[in-house]
Amino acid sequence: KMGNAESNAYQNHLSRFLPEEQSDIDGLFDTLSGSSGSAGAKNAKAAKKTVTLAALQARQSAHTREPLPEAMTARLYNGMKSIDLPGKSAGLSEQIAKEQFVIFMSNLLKGNADEKISIIMRMIAKTGGPLKGKQIQEFTEDLITSVVHVLSYRKELKGWSLENTRDSSTGVKALASELLSELKLPDGTKPVGSQLLETNFDQSVIEDWVYRVPQISVFLSVVIRQGLHVLHSLPDQTNDILNLVPHCKGIKGRGVVSLFDIPAIIYINSHLPAEMQHKWQLLFSSRLHGESFSQLCAHIVSKGPCIVILRDLDGFLFGGFASHSWEVKPQFQGDNRCFLFSVFPTLAVYTYTGYNDHYMYLNHGQQTMPNGLGMGGQHGYFGLWIDSDYGKGHSKAKPRCTTYNSPQLSAKEDFTLDAMEVWAVGDAPESAGRKGKKSILDVDPQAQALLEMAGKSRQSEGLREPVEEDEGDD
Repeated sequence: KMGNAESNAYQNHLSRFLPEEQSDIDGLFDTLSGSSGSAGAKNAKAAKKTVTLAALQARQSAHTREPLPEAMTARLYNGMKSIDLPGKSAGLSEQIAKEQFVIFMSNLLKGNADEKISIIMRMIAKTGGPLKGKQIQEFTEDLITSVVHVLSYRKELKGWSLENTRDSSTGVKALASELLSELKLPDGTKPVGSQLLETNFDQSVIEDWVYRVPQISVFLSVVIRQGLHVLHSLPDQTNDILNLVPHCKGIKGRGVVSLFDIPAIIYINSHLPAEMQHKWQLLFSSRLHGESFSQLCAHIVSKGPCIVILRDLDGFLFGGFASHSWEVKPQFQGDNRCFLFSVFPTLAVYTYTGYNDHYMYLNHGQQTMPNGLGMGGQHGYFGLWIDSDYGKGHSKAKPRCTTYNSPQLSAKEDFTLDAMEVWAVGDAPESAGRKGKKSILDVDPQAQALLEMAGKSRQSEGLREPVEEDEGDD
């Protein structure tokens, strides 16, 4: 009877996988347990093959660099070991049976929050039971570190690299604390700071957290698929993993290190409208294009939705997402998909409040209106402002920006700009192709005709910026 119940549960879990997924999982288990080939399968003993922690670690270190950090390998092993099988004393055996292995894969890759949670609890701490905030923090940091590491190892960063982005270790801590800020006690309170680290959280609280913070499940899925190299090539039902990291264009070979780190890119990208999450293209970098407001405008106007990120002289990193093409005009523009964000010292996104529609503003060369680039708040009190006198800006929020409910993003209310980047997101609008490179002569054919009648050649031809070809996928 026991064996029957066992095989039923096992068959149910197995049936969640497509036939080619099943053979992928069988193959991985055979490799890990040291059995392979049909001769092994015919052997009655092969069915009793097991996997040990040493075998999991050996698979990792069979390569010069491990696909997964050692701490995460141990957590995966604890998760597999925690699966109770009918008729076996749970967790006592150091070996992982094939049933445990398949149920672990099924629960974490195909299961609901309920099925994932008991495994995640054991991945956080072997003992189970209520967990301290500090343990959840360590698990979350390990998880994010593993995602960055495995995507880099498998060359899945889509043109980003650890060399052309900010150091990821600060980003890992920032993203972990942003995800942990969603931990809510049963009475609805959210402990913060050192209080959070010492608080005990029981299973229902962590289950609620995993349910509300989709990144945890997505990251686990990436770690298993890419780390153990299983089901990684098969099309998934969700786009979560597909657009986890956007394709990066325009930075390769230019010797520039982005102001973004990989965890921040993943987090900010997840807040963009779905149709814009597949690609980021560098439009402007103060280190490439110089520190000039007219250069900034020339590179970002009519280029479609953009992300602006800046660093002040105190090292604070912050910016905003503009949902529409920037246009130079004295009115506010954009819509309620715009948001402001902070990357360092904290990682956070601030979305619209509905209080007003002052989403984005760009003006240049006007006598009567403020000249500069702004997002949120109002003239003189923007949530984010870069003055047309390039290099000066402000972030005023007493106590919060009216449009986005964001706090002061810069270290000082009036700040000095150290560096700035603008990234176009999603596909470029039709007009931003070659047509977007129009000079004043193309825009005004009359002016061109007058010049030609006067026998003047088109001097500005030589001044056009070369059209940057779209780089191939890296």
